[in-house]
Amino acid sequence: MQKRKQNLLKFCNKTGCDTLVAFEPENLFYMTGFWGEAIGVLDKSGATIIAPELEVGRAKEESVDCKVIKSERGKGALSTLLSKLKGAKVCTDGTNYDVIQSMKKSLGVVKSSTEPFYRAREVKDLQEISILKKASSILDEMYELCVDEIKIGQSELELQTILMSYAMERGMFATGYKSTLNPLIIAGGPNGSLPHAQVTKRKFADGDMIVVDLTLRYQGYVSDATRTFGLGSVSSEAKKVYEIVKQSQEMGLRAVRAKASCKSVDDACRKIIQKKGYGKYFIHSTGHGIGLEVHELPCISYLSKTRLEKSMAITVEPGIYLPNKFGVRIEDSLIVKDRADVMHKFTKDLIII
Repeated sequence: MQKRKQNLLKFCNKTGCDTLVAFEPENLFYMTGFWGEAIGVLDKSGATIIAPELEVGRAKEESVDCKVIKSERGKGALSTLLSKLKGAKVCTDGTNYDVIQSMKKSLGVVKSSTEPFYRAREVKDLQEISILKKASSILDEMYELCVDEIKIGQSELELQTILMSYAMERGMFATGYKSTLNPLIIAGGPNGSLPHAQVTKRKFADGDMIVVDLTLRYQGYVSDATRTFGLGSVSSEAKKVYEIVKQSQEMGLRAVRAKASCKSVDDACRKIIQKKGYGKYFIHSTGHGIGLEVHELPCISYLSKTRLEKSMAITVEPGIYLPNKFGVRIEDSLIVKDRADVMHKFTKDLIII
């Protein structure tokens, strides 16, 4: 935790500030070890948590090397924060306009930026990697469960219920990702042509390709993987598309290594799909960072100017999506080393159930 605090302050200082203020729970957790309703403050003297009384007990119990101050909620918490920050040059992840304006009136130097938090979180430490690997192994078990449970006549919603029950019994939970109403993406047949399909009551039918995207949180950290299954009499076109995506992902994984550009990984995946004539159906970036959020730095995109560093945690997830027909995506989470240290062991060969 001390190393994390040092990194946070290093990136904070690069913004011209000397104090970090975290409102977002992910950043509070990274800074203090406590995930809850509170404000985190970090400067050269250490970390402080400002929490309402209902959170104080847990904050004291779960935080690491932090002072905990009790405050009222809302304006009371802001008042306590401002009194703590007198004379500080503050960088904050806060986005509430009224809160930022109040801070600027009282403090003078206030920068609203997530950069110090995301930059510090970009490279994972050994504890974070250990948690991510455990999370990934549970996702592998859930894919084994898919093979046993998927059948014609079962709905996407029914499969999601089975998988989430299994996950929660093992300490995995939904990420709370704001852009979806469901914890998982389970998309059969034409629904699979939508990369972020919502789970529906549609029942799996003979010939379906079924995209199962598992993105779940374990001890705070998110693992993310996708496999696509065939059901029954799968068409020759679907089999062909699957093999193209599989080859694309293999080439993307081969391109991953420390100091390689993120763009080169995207290029490696995209080149295969374009060469096979499906380029316009690969409609998203190749991957993203993972950690305390589903999408973190770096972005694995043709637009990225970032180079990979050792111990970054990223995904590689090419896909082909044929409108109103089907979709195929194959995704692994991995740790960047001299090559890709893929955290998922479940096969990427096409399984037809």
